Amino acid sequence: MSDALTVVWDEALRAYDFGPGHPLAPIRVQLAMRLAADFGLLSQPGVALSTPVLAASDADILRVHEAGYLEAVIRASSQPGESDPLRGLGTSDDPIFPGMHHAAALVAGATLAAARAVRGGTAQHAVNLAGGLHHAMPGSASGFCVYNDIAVAIRWLLDSGFSRVAYIDVDVHHGDGVQEMFYDDPRVLTVSLHESPRTLFPGTGYAEETGGPHAPGSAVNIALPAGTGDQGWLRAFHAVVPQVVEAFDPEIIVSQHGCDSHFDDPLAHLTLSIDGQRMSYEAIHRLAHRHCDGRWVAVGGGGYEWVDVVPRAWTHLIAEAAGTPIDPTTETPEAFRDFVRTALGRPGPAHMTDGRHPWAKPFDQGFDPGDPVDAAILATRSAVFPLHGLVTDPDPWW
Repeated sequence: MSDALTVVWDEALRAYDFGPGHPLAPIRVQLAMRLAADFGLLSQPGVALSTPVLAASDADILRVHEAGYLEAVIRASSQPGESDPLRGLGTSDDPIFPGMHHAAALVAGATLAAARAVRGGTAQHAVNLAGGLHHAMPGSASGFCVYNDIAVAIRWLLDSGFSRVAYIDVDVHHGDGVQEMFYDDPRVLTVSLHESPRTLFPGTGYAEETGGPHAPGSAVNIALPAGTGDQGWLRAFHAVVPQVVEAFDPEIIVSQHGCDSHFDDPLAHLTLSIDGQRMSYEAIHRLAHRHCDGRWVAVGGGGYEWVDVVPRAWTHLIAEAAGTPIDPTTETPEAFRDFVRTALGRPGPAHMTDGRHPWAKPFDQGFDPGDPVDAAILATRSAVFPLHGLVTDPDPWW
């Protein structure tokens, strides 16, 4: 696949920082960008580094957020001692910090820059690892997310002339904020694969959530049971996502790549490996070329094992988007391991693989309704496939 890639990065994005002890530490993005640079990905032909980043304007933020909420964030940013729990500000998930408004607006501006690069044709693909704040709601912060950079960018894409945007979210948590903002908009397909809301925040993302009255089938949710690993996750992805994306026929794909589905992540209960996550990036990349002439905007998201997981996962994402995937057996650069040892006093990961070789049996070759993963797939297909004119179920194994 021929690819031109823009990577959006600015050290100023590290200002989005809820403080010591918070899981969403900016070091994780810094390490990912450092590993990508040490592999030479940011300087290879066809890759452009977009910097500096400009903050999203108030008008951009107001494309998806309420004016009262914007005012509350601005006010809290200058008075960090005060909280506004009705707006989700000052909670343990979203503590207020000085300059919060500008820091969050920078993240939104970075994702907007990625969207503009693809919309303007200077790149087929664009990546903003600092983005992916998918929980922010129109009127409140939620789940470490102040402004919903993804929704800001999607709304801008719609306003700039796109009529069909597909959003694919592979974070372990349901992409509730993006779904909420476009739930009744037939121009946006939101697809989320996540741990079941029965066992994980935010408690939404059931298969029955399929879109508003003016947009039936526009929301697609695959709620996977705790413990699902590479095989089951990839089986679910390929049993649902290519079919609904093809039926929707998008002009551009926007994807969120939270890597907190990894078995080492401390905040969730799926058990994917780096190898399975890398295969999800390949699959989304293929969908962008198959349906959108390669137009693809990818952002980061969750991921709370900062050293062994996030840098490797997101370096694979950049490499995949650049069209030069890294052999999983490759050793990590010595310069990166030295940096980790100096900065954090611990060893860095040695290889770009967890040693897994996942392969998922196609769902259309048969299924087992008693298997929890297959049951989740069936629930989603039953809920949304008829709304897209798709056949719901293949034959069971017996």
